[in-house]
Amino acid sequence: MRQYLEDSPKDFLTVATPGAGKTTFALSVAKELLDRRIVDRITIVAPTEHLKVQWASAAAKVGIPVDPAYAAGQGRTSKEYVGIAVTYAGVAVNPLAMRIRTERFRTLVILDEIHHAGDALSWGEGVREAFQPAQRRLALTGTPFRSDINPIPFVTYAPGPDGIPRSVADYTYGYEHALADHVVRPVLFLAYSGEMQWRTRAGDEVAARLGEPLTKDMTAHALRTALDPAGSWMPSVLAAADKRLSEVRRHVPDAGGLVIATDQTSARAYAKLLRAITGEAATVVLSDEKASSKKISEFAAAESRWMVAVRMVSEGVDVPRLAVGVYATTTSTPLFFAQAVGRFVRARKRGETASVFLPSVPRLLEFASELEVQRDHVLGRTVKDEDDIFAAEEDLLAQANASESAMAEEGQLPFEALGSEAVFDRVLYDGGEFGHAGEVSVGSEEEMDFLGIPGLLDADQVRDLLQSRQSERARKQKAAADAGPAPTRPADTPDELTAHEQLAVLRRELNGLVAAWNHRTGQPHGVTHAALRRDCGGPPAAVATAEQLRARIDRIRDWAVRRTS
Repeated sequence: MRQYLEDSPKDFLTVATPGAGKTTFALSVAKELLDRRIVDRITIVAPTEHLKVQWASAAAKVGIPVDPAYAAGQGRTSKEYVGIAVTYAGVAVNPLAMRIRTERFRTLVILDEIHHAGDALSWGEGVREAFQPAQRRLALTGTPFRSDINPIPFVTYAPGPDGIPRSVADYTYGYEHALADHVVRPVLFLAYSGEMQWRTRAGDEVAARLGEPLTKDMTAHALRTALDPAGSWMPSVLAAADKRLSEVRRHVPDAGGLVIATDQTSARAYAKLLRAITGEAATVVLSDEKASSKKISEFAAAESRWMVAVRMVSEGVDVPRLAVGVYATTTSTPLFFAQAVGRFVRARKRGETASVFLPSVPRLLEFASELEVQRDHVLGRTVKDEDDIFAAEEDLLAQANASESAMAEEGQLPFEALGSEAVFDRVLYDGGEFGHAGEVSVGSEEEMDFLGIPGLLDADQVRDLLQSRQSERARKQKAAADAGPAPTRPADTPDELTAHEQLAVLRRELNGLVAAWNHRTGQPHGVTHAALRRDCGGPPAAVATAEQLRARIDRIRDWAVRRTS
């Protein structure tokens, strides 16, 4: 706020983690500019209809009456309103009408989650045309990156070290900073794997373990099998998530849970499963229902346990009591993942924790382990001719995008899930991994070591408790093995474990060392992992081989020795 008032810029981009208070900041700026007579009117642009209403409610609390029902082309609105709230899609329908209104008054335009202005070419062009004459423009986003290279209007781009343009924020407040300031909750990611069986459209029956290195197609099929409500995986994970919610509600009585589903059919099926598990009806929010916004508001004000949604509860929707989530969707872009996790990080008081249950899919595990990494929107370099050094890379990117599209289309083809079984895999927290050696069945004491973590703990307390429970269980397993009638392998010797147990132990050891390096140097976990990959080669840790993981463990230990020397 101080920086904004001192600089008085025409355009200002604020990047802040979900839950950090972007709405409060923007409305404070609006109030100040109105009081100083710098602007006469406010225009708020939001991604969804529900967010328009949410913005209007928040603005009313600071004395700024905003009309959330305004439509482009409507012309005049009541004199009681100082501002209007519209959607990006609404602006694209009639940008000229919005431009005329912007020119008539000295207008402050608040562009909420501005990366949506690049969702479609017409949206970006519409936003640029409509608000070019604005007196001031304040852009907000919690996820300043996109899955494509469409430029975002009114955002400054500057070449990075590699010469590729990246978005430049005027003020940045990341998750790591907010967590240190106790502004947001620490997030526990509880990952579940298990055996999956399905029949392909060609009639072949396939079995695979969720989380093991697989082809893209097999990973997609395994994930869809796990998320099938008719199997055993989803009921087991929902039951585990409800146990976690019960534990959290011991300390936070009104804590709620959210299941993010792929489609409406799955959402309704998950709601039935939750009713059978809890004995209480879950709130189902579907995007094409007229009462969806009202349902979200009612759930936010109530004390019921669960809400199931497809896409309505994605970004910006403020339900602070959400503390437990189940990521039950096949959507796996970094943008959507960050938005989804953002629904659970809003802290109301110090010590609240968030828990997100997710499938052990390498891509999702990578997103979870790099939650605190700051990203910027990167614009790809233009290929000028066939000999351009970037041409080959662009071709590979196009092929990758094509395969992703093909996989998405294949998801619509006939597919039959035959069966699934859930197994607790690990907990990801603060860039580290925690769990027990061997297979941990759902409902076991080993699983409850993590499900039973208190709902009110500071970030450091969560880390200490995870480490102590993991160490205590390892000591018990070793003691039981030593006391057995026949010699058995030690639980913590990687070379004598099965392949998946060995990889799990090595990943936990690597992530523990990376976490220690972070506390020692302040270097983010994602940066350290990237440096290790650059030095040692190989894919992300979630899909690396045992040899590659050992090489990285040796390398980071070498760093520690050299730094000490």
